[in-house]
Amino acid sequence: MNRFMTAERALRTAAPHELLDAIRAVLIEQYGAEDVELFMADYSLTVLQPVSVLPHTLEPVSVHNSPAGRAFGSQKPYREEGRDGRARLHLPVSVRGDRLGVLSVNFRESEAARERESELAEIADMLGHEVIVAERDTDLYLQARRKDRLTLAAEMQWQLLPGRSCSRPEYELGAQLEPAYAIFGDNFDWSATADHLMLYVTNGMGEGIEASLLTNLAINALRNARRAGISLADQAALADQAVYAHYQGRCYLSVLMFDFDLATGRASVVDAGSPQLLRLRKGVVERVAFDAQLPLGMFEETDYVAQDFRVEPGDRLVFVSDGVHAVASPKGEAYGDAALARAIHVTRLLPAAEVPRAILRELTGHRGKPVPDDDALVVCLDWHGRTSGS
Repeated sequence: MNRFMTAERALRTAAPHELLDAIRAVLIEQYGAEDVELFMADYSLTVLQPVSVLPHTLEPVSVHNSPAGRAFGSQKPYREEGRDGRARLHLPVSVRGDRLGVLSVNFRESEAARERESELAEIADMLGHEVIVAERDTDLYLQARRKDRLTLAAEMQWQLLPGRSCSRPEYELGAQLEPAYAIFGDNFDWSATADHLMLYVTNGMGEGIEASLLTNLAINALRNARRAGISLADQAALADQAVYAHYQGRCYLSVLMFDFDLATGRASVVDAGSPQLLRLRKGVVERVAFDAQLPLGMFEETDYVAQDFRVEPGDRLVFVSDGVHAVASPKGEAYGDAALARAIHVTRLLPAAEVPRAILRELTGHRGKPVPDDDALVVCLDWHGRTSGS
């Protein structure tokens, strides 16, 4: 049995909480590594948290200015050379574009790290898939993602999300929420088939646990309708009925819904509330307005109508909640379209997965304080389109 197959078997047969121990043993024995560490990206995407010795962890490392952070941001292996001839190889741990963390492997000789880099990058990808499966049976990796305690509302919201990024040949998606450890009701959801991508961007009402409960009800109602195979407008209508039946109009939820045809770029859209869309096309940023319809759950038996929309290869779509668009500076000035357009221009060369975090950093400067008063949600979609051979 070759060493790669040994690594694969070790991960497949390890207990959920022992994945790192299993792969560390193989990399030391079969690949000549000196030491192996796994770092998980925290909820705010500011640090990489070590998994090794929970609950008494090693020091986290910065996402912004560390060798491991460089591998995480670029999603490419990064080799750190030591003066004594040693090397440390940092390998992104990701699953279909969803960036989980970094696997760091120490070698006594730099040449050994260079020779094994490609194979170890595949092992890091394999580890990412096993971590996702293992999270059904252990809290270890979810614990490692938090540098602070989550509020109960935030715990519920993060468990509701599909991931923070994903990629396919036709598109790349990235999203981020703030305050990461105390979010209320903002949310995003996506689901793809061979020919379609459905995307929901939600602006929740209220605060704390009540906001989270409302969003959980609405998102699960939308998913239930989506999985029944019905149209986008009917999904909105059924979710509207579910929310109204429970709250009787006291609480409601804004959502912007898209159903993209991956082959043509045509989309059906239902705009039921306040999330907004800005499009970067050929260097020009403009806000895209849709026919506004009632939020979900405001009135009984609201009918929704989908309208047509089209994206072109090269388009970047940036969706924001009112916690971004309407946030005020210390002087009372709203962030607004102009500031958003500047932020989208400044981040135009970043990959979609990096854009939400970068825009939210810009927003912090405008707000003048590190912790927002309202949820702030940014979703970025880069549309590549499908080639005739796809």
